Amino acid sequence: MSATYRQLCELTCEIARSAGKFMAGERKSFDISMIETKGLHDLVSYVDKESEKQIIEQLSKILPESGFIAEEGTSSKHGERYNWVIDPLDGTTNFIQGVPIYAVSIGLMDGDELVVGVVYEVGLDECFYAWKEGGAYLNGKAIRVSERDNIHDALLATGFPYNDFSKLDEYLELLKWTMTNARGVRRLGSAATDLAYVACGRFDSFWEYDLKPWDVAAGALIVREAGGVVTDFKGGKDYIFGGEIIASNALLAELMLEKVGNYME
Repeated sequence: MSATYRQLCELTCEIARSAGKFMAGERKSFDISMIETKGLHDLVSYVDKESEKQIIEQLSKILPESGFIAEEGTSSKHGERYNWVIDPLDGTTNFIQGVPIYAVSIGLMDGDELVVGVVYEVGLDECFYAWKEGGAYLNGKAIRVSERDNIHDALLATGFPYNDFSKLDEYLELLKWTMTNARGVRRLGSAATDLAYVACGRFDSFWEYDLKPWDVAAGALIVREAGGVVTDFKGGKDYIFGGEIIASNALLAELMLEKVGNYME
């Protein structure tokens, strides 16, 4: 690889913006009859698939030896060292329904390590990005997680279970605790956006279970580079492939881990 992580990140931002422009254009004439169902409450459209094809084609040009872990499976190539983790349209249900909160999420792994992360939130034209040891940014300006240390002042985010209801009772008990202790709880419908908002301090913490690698890879790196803490529900590092994640500012991380861990485990 001749390019640096920073250079790869900058090129990835351009690719994410291009995909976002395509999606925004297609949304103007999108018809709900164009959707397909992958599983219970799990929807996909031609926009997801075409966006992923475009992203993979462009990423292949900047890092030819890389492979792909992509939601819609338009490429099965596996890289020996580098692999892109791609959600071409995180927030498909929002997109289909005309709710303007959806994002392109692209992460790069060097072996088992995240080294580049880009989340482009299309509706507000906001590109969040980070590279290993380079800090985190939003549209060219450095960002940091919040410094709130009191849960009563904190705005939290989560994702509702939508097809795995095996922990629904535990989840609802946790939600009850957060609703009665935090300033508020939000559910945007895009985990990538939730993580980006933690990174820039709009949210103080985010948690969700039953997630896929492409939902969180890019956002997790951005949170970490913005000074946040990212773990699974046990406090470990299995949040990319483990299906569960907590992302918080450093001051609330211990409390959120304690509460999420106690309720969800």
